[in-house]
Amino acid sequence: MTAGWAVRRTRPGVLREDYPAWLLRAALSIPSVSGQELPLAGFLAEQMDTLGFDAHVDEVGNVHGVIGPADAPTVMLLGHIDTVPGQVPVCQVGDLLYGRGSVDAKGAFVTMICAAARSRDVRVHAVGAVGEEVAGSRGARHVMETVPRPDAVVIGEPSGWDGVCLGYKGRIGLGYEMHQPPLHTSSPEPTAVERAARWAGDVQDYLRGLSPDPDPDPVAFGVAAGTLIRLCGDLADAEAFLTCRVPPGFDFAALERFARGRTHSRIWVDERVPGVTRTRSDPVVSQLRAAIAAQGARPTFKRKAGTSDMNTLDPWGVPMAAYGPGDAHLDHTTDEHIPISELYRAIDVLTVALPRLGRQLAAAPPDTARALAGPQLLEA
Repeated sequence: MTAGWAVRRTRPGVLREDYPAWLLRAALSIPSVSGQELPLAGFLAEQMDTLGFDAHVDEVGNVHGVIGPADAPTVMLLGHIDTVPGQVPVCQVGDLLYGRGSVDAKGAFVTMICAAARSRDVRVHAVGAVGEEVAGSRGARHVMETVPRPDAVVIGEPSGWDGVCLGYKGRIGLGYEMHQPPLHTSSPEPTAVERAARWAGDVQDYLRGLSPDPDPDPVAFGVAAGTLIRLCGDLADAEAFLTCRVPPGFDFAALERFARGRTHSRIWVDERVPGVTRTRSDPVVSQLRAAIAAQGARPTFKRKAGTSDMNTLDPWGVPMAAYGPGDAHLDHTTDEHIPISELYRAIDVLTVALPRLGRQLAAAPPDTARALAGPQLLEA
């Protein structure tokens, strides 16, 4: 743990050495399933106010905290405070802290709050967004619509303390609904639920067929894949729903044409979220990489098969990457936990990276920094 916690004075008290672990455990103890984030947002606003942030909760429930000199470049640290449903009892076993959201992604947001409280020479706008775990990304979209564009963004997601996430696949959700006259079970005509299952299989085959590999890895970053997450029905009525993860540059319109052309039933779409990726020359990536190396580790770079608020904020066109402690393989599981030691190491990394990033942004014209964020193409 970093000795600086014991001497860092804040308004009105002292930030103790055990404060980050305490803050994360407290946050985990406040349930915040998507749509029910307000109690946690209020608690975090109070904590940020105590640490010297100018804090508030906005109209949709996002919690904001701003700290640092007003004339310095602004780095937005945006994590999400909502979780998927399901209880994971909050407890600590040795170095491991268990709880729903410890990895995805309360650990990352606590990292951001604590690092911002220690940072100098940069203006930090920390945002705990709501609604990331459900379609629509309501919180991040509200931020885009109401907050001035920052100079750079760090997205709070689990990358591992020594990793940086360069990109995320996009997403589209396809729903199927049909009704037909009831049939006798001896009829050769397909039942409604059989039609729904056949439609879902056709869409999955279409996505697999976009890859030159005859047996593509569905989690590979450049591969489109569909997962059937709901199928129900009987002889006369049926519903199906596919969530599809797709690479940057994916043709959503072509997929929709195919899906609608396979049936006369009702087809609906919940969202179209393009994939996103950044290069290693992006200023945020570069400074996180350097800060990890300064801690004695070799940085790792990741692109993920899931989707995050990085996809939502990508149209800002500013330097951006995702960072946070934790093993993403534990997302949404009943074994979700984070090593406390990793939380502290991630805070140290972000504390080093933020002022360096601020100085780099201050030295470069905005257009230059934005140019370094691209091109938005896959690297070899």
